[in-house]
Amino acid sequence: MAVIDYWSLTFLRGTGPAFRTVFDDLAALRIAVFRNFPYLYEGSIAYEKNYLETYARSERSLLFAVYDGARMVGATTALPLRDETDEVKAPFLAAGHDLESIFYFGESILLPAYRGLGLGNRFFDEREAHARQFSQYKMACFCAVQRPVDHPLRPTDYRPHDVFWMKRGYQCDSSLQSSFVWLDRNELIETAKPMVYWTRLLH
Repeated sequence: MAVIDYWSLTFLRGTGPAFRTVFDDLAALRIAVFRNFPYLYEGSIAYEKNYLETYARSERSLLFAVYDGARMVGATTALPLRDETDEVKAPFLAAGHDLESIFYFGESILLPAYRGLGLGNRFFDEREAHARQFSQYKMACFCAVQRPVDHPLRPTDYRPHDVFWMKRGYQCDSSLQSSFVWLDRNELIETAKPMVYWTRLLH
């Protein structure tokens, strides 16, 4: 197995319309990573591009991408919660939160060969720094799918990211939940998946 050198990687940082310049790369990466447990996502480039338009339309969105040569091997995204879709905003509105003070962190995705290089922490560092440059944002949040412990496609060596997230200062808030609909790779029809939110104060 080839050893990946962190310093041989290059990084791309962009916002808003810059997303459209890498739609194909980012869509392909999302599909590749999210096919695995716990998301088991059977995606399509067309669906992905429609989803990513939400970020392209947001003036304060962030894309931080990792390249090995010409190939995108990792990426993380963020945008103000007010610019997210209704299904993401709904639990915060129901709980009485001020959307104008919250920054939403989208995906952090990385191909398996590039894990263990510290990029997971780099992704959080980049998103938190981006949100903090705007003084109005007091909280950061993201969501994660909830799968049963006995799910038939759960790998025996699977380790959830909960410990890592808690070390970063995030706490699971079970009062904030959404349902996202997508097609699992072992399903014939789309079904709703429960999503729970993690939050932390930025200041």
